[in-house]
Amino acid sequence: MTMASVSTGRGSVAPAVRRSRRRWTGWQFVGPFMVIFTLVFLAPIAYSIYISLFRTQLIGGTSFVGFDNYVTAFQDPQFWSGVSRVALLLLVQVPIMLGIALLVALAIDSGRLYGKSFFRISIFMPYAVPAVVAALMWGFMYGTRFGLIGNINDAFGTSIPDPISSGFVLAAIGNIVTWEFVGYNMLIFFAALRTVPHSLYEAAEIDGAGQWRIISAIKLPAIRGALVIATIFSIIGSFQLFNEPSILQSLSPNYITTYFTPNLYAYSLSFSGQQYNYAATIAIIMGVLTMLVAYVVQLRGMRKEV
Repeated sequence: MTMASVSTGRGSVAPAVRRSRRRWTGWQFVGPFMVIFTLVFLAPIAYSIYISLFRTQLIGGTSFVGFDNYVTAFQDPQFWSGVSRVALLLLVQVPIMLGIALLVALAIDSGRLYGKSFFRISIFMPYAVPAVVAALMWGFMYGTRFGLIGNINDAFGTSIPDPISSGFVLAAIGNIVTWEFVGYNMLIFFAALRTVPHSLYEAAEIDGAGQWRIISAIKLPAIRGALVIATIFSIIGSFQLFNEPSILQSLSPNYITTYFTPNLYAYSLSFSGQQYNYAATIAIIMGVLTMLVAYVVQLRGMRKEV
């Protein structure tokens, strides 16, 4: 009687120990990632939120102000000026860039383009150029005293204004961003197009569908997920605009101000104005705004047609 109960007890303990070990084994695999994720992602966000609740002054030192920095940011015309610029860039430049990338991807995927490998590499190559180098290169070409614009004016006797020293500065920056990222988005679309079964194209051709009908009825619906992902990436990139205006600012200080974009504004507040608390507030607001816009686009883009 006693031996049976002991044996039964040992039998019930062994599965529990094995289950516990399995649970800890899973955490051993996930644990390193969770530690790194916490240190490099969650901890900086938490610290930024923390310091955004304080204000440092020459007289009085650092004091807790709650949400006063956020109230100040929502009433800051310079901050909203930068937001309006990146919003305009988002509404104009992103559709143009994605449209060009989609047209190129469709042309390469059609199989009717001679030397498609060369075109694919050529269009993707600007993405391999660092943003700083691209901004410097285009800044040189935009110059009226040197570079491409200056040479055109000298050769034809024209007076084309310097794009980065006029009201066209945002368009000039949008052109640089488009040149940089058309190839990246083209590759996303082309990779998605390559996964579409060719049997669908053959069936459509048998039914008498033309190329435009194949594109609108088969290709575009099939790469809808890729279109949404590329749009979300482009939205995030627009709100994060920093490298191009930061590099070109020395060439056009009168038009590219320290608050030209929200990221440039936060950088100037932090490293030039020593206003770390307010800079953290700007960064938090832009992070939330970017997340909300990207989430809305994802919901609308992935919504199934009724």
